Amino acid sequence: MQDKKVTFGDVLVIGFAMFAMFFGAGNLIFPPFLGRMSGNQWFYGFVCFILADAGLAMMTVLAMIRKDGTIWSMTNRLGKIPSKLLAILSIATVGPILCIPRTCATTFEMGIQPLFPECSSWLFAAIFFGVTYALTIRPSAVVDIIGKFLTPALLVTLAVLVIMGIINPIGEISDVATVDSVAREGILAGYQTMDVLGALAVTLIVVGNAAQKGYESNKNRFAVISKASVVAVIGLFVVYCGLAYLGATTSLIDATVGLNQTALVVFITKSILGNFGVVLLALIVLFACLTTSIGLVSASSDFFAEVTNNRIKYGTLVLLMCLFGFVISNVGISVMIAFATPLLNLVYPVLLTQIVLSFFEKQIRNDNVCRGAAIATLIVCAIGVLADYGVAGCSIVYKLPLSQFGFFWLLPAIIGGGIGAMIKSKEAVK
Repeated sequence: MQDKKVTFGDVLVIGFAMFAMFFGAGNLIFPPFLGRMSGNQWFYGFVCFILADAGLAMMTVLAMIRKDGTIWSMTNRLGKIPSKLLAILSIATVGPILCIPRTCATTFEMGIQPLFPECSSWLFAAIFFGVTYALTIRPSAVVDIIGKFLTPALLVTLAVLVIMGIINPIGEISDVATVDSVAREGILAGYQTMDVLGALAVTLIVVGNAAQKGYESNKNRFAVISKASVVAVIGLFVVYCGLAYLGATTSLIDATVGLNQTALVVFITKSILGNFGVVLLALIVLFACLTTSIGLVSASSDFFAEVTNNRIKYGTLVLLMCLFGFVISNVGISVMIAFATPLLNLVYPVLLTQIVLSFFEKQIRNDNVCRGAAIATLIVCAIGVLADYGVAGCSIVYKLPLSQFGFFWLLPAIIGGGIGAMIKSKEAVK
């Protein structure tokens, strides 16, 4: 079969699917809150946010599609066992451990409960994961279902909210920010979305879909996915910008003081659209979380089928993911976050070091550079986790440079890589 030439239709469908899988309900709540804190500097804060969120996520996509489109292409220099362990922990975290059950729990708490307070969370979870299973069981259809049908519905509902908020602003925008550094808050918010982990799952799906559409060579797959990434980034830019502006229009309203991120989104939708806003918010959250759930279940199942050499089939894994999500989603978001946060704080920075270093693979001839950076990052992040649990003396890591942006591990990673460079390695990039 002849390698397919890139078409605009494929770029658009894949790009829409990427946008929807990245835009979960967690991403919905950060920009408005940032806008409210930033006042008339809301656009500056938003730019910092999108660079740390979509910027890092798309860097991950490019790092994967430069080669074979798998996570192994970024972690293989750590060695066979560490590479496999990091990959499994990354996909498990972004999939069944946290993000898959969280999509259901978030939809229930933000969208369903305000409208139907008597609704059982178990009943809703059964419906939510039933739909996820039905739309995920055929892996070849996942991107088309999301890109052709669910994303347009998500974009329409978001557009109604943002456009109405622009036409009828909730209030005046404050002349001053309520935080010391808008840039720091924007970067922190973008970093905390941890969409780099989501990018692993998204890339696995779109690479497989591109191959099924006829893009057989790495060159053409890179072309279609990189162009689709531009579509996704434009979509995220427009939506995040609109949401940040809506948040800024609440910066002088006393009623928003003390509201958390979720409550602020509810306040904004009700202020703009009244009771209909609650219904619209439910639709936005449903479409955002359903698209993310479908993407994560599909990618996680495909990954673990590969890891087990298809001893466990894709369809069986989809069923197991949905059943696991059904049970775990009912423990509540706060419990899930408390359980997963230490793991995220360990895995995420280590993965980031390998993603960045993968862009310099030809210049880095010594695999111990990658290993040294990973080990140093892991040690410092482990100390940070202990500090979060109140272990005496461990909080010293938060005095390291860039800790105010969440990158306290960066200098140790550089030092670890430097030490690794001085240790001879048997392996070298050919």
